[in-house]
Amino acid sequence: MALTAPPSAAHGAGSRTSAGPDGERSPFARLTELLAPYQPGQPLITLSLGEPQHPVPDFVGPVLAKHIAEFGRYPIARGIEPFRRAAATWMGTRFNLPRALDPETEVLVLNGSREGLFFAAITAARFVGPRKGTPAILLPNPFYPAYGAGARAAGCEPIFMPTTVANGFLPDLDALDEATLARTVAMYVASPANPQGAVATPAYFRKLHDLALRYGFIVLSDECYSEIYTQAAPGSMLASAGPDYANVVAFQSLSKRSNLPGMRVGFVAGDKKFLSAFHELRNVAAPQVPGPLQQVAIAAYSDEAHVEENRRLYRLKFDLADQILGNRYGYKRPAGGFCLWLDVSAHGGDEEATVRLYRDGGVRVVPGSYLARPQADGSNPGAGYIRLAMVQDSETTAEALHRLVKILN
Repeated sequence: MALTAPPSAAHGAGSRTSAGPDGERSPFARLTELLAPYQPGQPLITLSLGEPQHPVPDFVGPVLAKHIAEFGRYPIARGIEPFRRAAATWMGTRFNLPRALDPETEVLVLNGSREGLFFAAITAARFVGPRKGTPAILLPNPFYPAYGAGARAAGCEPIFMPTTVANGFLPDLDALDEATLARTVAMYVASPANPQGAVATPAYFRKLHDLALRYGFIVLSDECYSEIYTQAAPGSMLASAGPDYANVVAFQSLSKRSNLPGMRVGFVAGDKKFLSAFHELRNVAAPQVPGPLQQVAIAAYSDEAHVEENRRLYRLKFDLADQILGNRYGYKRPAGGFCLWLDVSAHGGDEEATVRLYRDGGVRVVPGSYLARPQADGSNPGAGYIRLAMVQDSETTAEALHRLVKILN
């Protein structure tokens, strides 16, 4: 499939509304509309939303209670120094970085990685400056919706790079031509990828970094799933970005790592010049992170026991998927993340399979086409797939997978 900017008339499956083409809308809003005419045929099991359901770590309550008075003060935008130091220390311990991060200049707190990924696109467009042609932002396709929203807010043309089984579910860097690279201000990359769970190698990261340096764009590396894996630990783009981390920033979050999706704390680390500009924008436009939540994050980044237990629970569920799904639906145990990306093209397609699973089995999943955009040739790299988030407990997950096999077969 070729790279593409979105044609004005093209949109994915589903109806066009006043909010714009379906590709501009939340995939979950579209899913709600798709399933609205039906009732779940069995007790509902929700696997559509990537919201971790494992227990909240025990230390969260006591730390919040200890620092409750800090809710009475405005937080500083860059984050308290102990948080930035904890984040920098964790990155240096977890990843094989070329040097230690400077918590004063190379780390910023975020109100969850989503807002950071969004505002980073706006910063990149300003930071990089004029391009040779219409400024563009490169996105994997399928992609996390915040990427597309960021590109639009930045006034840049989104260029969608299909991630398919043929290219290992990562953007094909060799498909990028000189003209496109010359007008690129930023590229989003996700490793582990959402939804397919593909993990980029150090060689892939180095190649991407070389392109970023040569053409002067910023790499926005979404690494929020890096701590969810069942075999080898995924690496960070920063490990392949040289000692000054030029043109690269990596985003992290506690949502997946520590089962704290409602706490909204993460951070971005890397190129200090970019982060200085990023801080200037966030200081006037972005949400601040309350002090007590940063204190919880300090405790979270200082403890690996709850993360190891988290991985153990996911490993058990992927063991179940190995047993129940076998080689059906193109299933292969993903290298990272907690999602299944199943090929249902031989079972009516992604929308039909989604409806059947909900209507007949009470299992709620997301059509893959809702997570992607059509390419120039009209194909949608998410079409024919469904995404399941393995966030429920093992018993519930096993029940959902058994229902899926029974209904689709």
